[in-house]
Amino acid sequence: MSVLNTSVSGMLADSNWLSTIAQNVSNANTTGYKNVETEFSALVDASPGAPSQVAGVTTQMVSYNTLQGQVESTQTTTDLAIQGAGYFLVSDGSGNIFLTRNGSFTSDSQGYLVNSGGYYLMAAPTTNATAANQSVNSESQLQRVNVSGSAETASPSTTATMALNLPSTATAVSAANLPSTNSASSQYTNETTLTAYDDLGGSHTIDLYFTNTGSNTWEVDAYDASTAANGGAFPYSSGPLATATLNFDATTGALSSGSPVSIPIPGGEALSLNLNNATQLASNFGITSTTINGNAPGTMDGVSISNTGVMAFNYSNGSTSDAYIVPLGTVASPDNLSTALGDAYQTSSSSGSLEVNNAQSGGLGAIESSSLESSTVDLATELTNMIQAQSAYEANSKVFQTGTNIFDILNKLQA
Repeated sequence: MSVLNTSVSGMLADSNWLSTIAQNVSNANTTGYKNVETEFSALVDASPGAPSQVAGVTTQMVSYNTLQGQVESTQTTTDLAIQGAGYFLVSDGSGNIFLTRNGSFTSDSQGYLVNSGGYYLMAAPTTNATAANQSVNSESQLQRVNVSGSAETASPSTTATMALNLPSTATAVSAANLPSTNSASSQYTNETTLTAYDDLGGSHTIDLYFTNTGSNTWEVDAYDASTAANGGAFPYSSGPLATATLNFDATTGALSSGSPVSIPIPGGEALSLNLNNATQLASNFGITSTTINGNAPGTMDGVSISNTGVMAFNYSNGSTSDAYIVPLGTVASPDNLSTALGDAYQTSSSSGSLEVNNAQSGGLGAIESSSLESSTVDLATELTNMIQAQSAYEANSKVFQTGTNIFDILNKLQA
């Protein structure tokens, strides 16, 4: 009977092996899938004080969850892959937390990011302007990621820089005719404009006048262009928004004082105009560069995700806004995670407790946007294993058949 029992255990073990192979082959194209293998262990029936008796074989399925699959590019920004250690933190409809490497996230009808396994991506909403410095280390910080972004956004102008040259050969304007007097007889040396935005995203054209007032001294005046007289000339219906004096070094022509100039934007914030790179040289008036922050209202037209997991919303006006930090999770023994439906995992007593951290920190890998991690299944290896499993199964069946024949002979001898 021991021959029959041993061969039966062998056939059961080989059947389990074939089941594992079938599982791998069926998931050869599943995003983030980690192949599993069957481990064989000998069974021994040992009674106290008696010789050990051979009892066959047992099997255990082992999942190689730490294997890195090939990362392939896609055209979808919310397709995410992990290069290195770690798992995406996802939740089911009941809010239970799972781990997965399946980063095929797309937005559902409500704007929530959900992967092909039906799990929602979890992340921490940003709490400060510099999201890169925000640490995520607890499940309690997480919520479902929503990328609907239906609201328009606008930001006021608060800072600006201008690099320019003012001609040192310019003729000085008398104090009675300076632009700051806002009279029909006002004169100026050079003029330019700057577009700024108020708190609601409305644009305002600011007229900037640069006027030579004497040796190495210039006056700068800022006016709201909408208050200019017919033809955009003096006088304006209201006085200057700001007036400042610029002083230049007589030897180098570099600005020595007068910057920055604070300009209150109508309906907006105080704009700090940095003129530190202004010069007074024997050359024509010219502006080398101008920068200013702030934006007109814009609608969301996409998202971007950095390698460290910072998810930003991109708007049609060119502005961006950090919205979430996508963290990664890990355990002490990833290969001992419990398998769940939809290519996901849960922690177990053997895997250790869940640890949450930012991507590219604490030994965790980097997040790659517009990418997916392929299955780690190698079909050639699985087909080879299939032939071996089939041959082993047939050999065990032959042993069983031989044992049956012997059993029949013994029965006839007893008869």
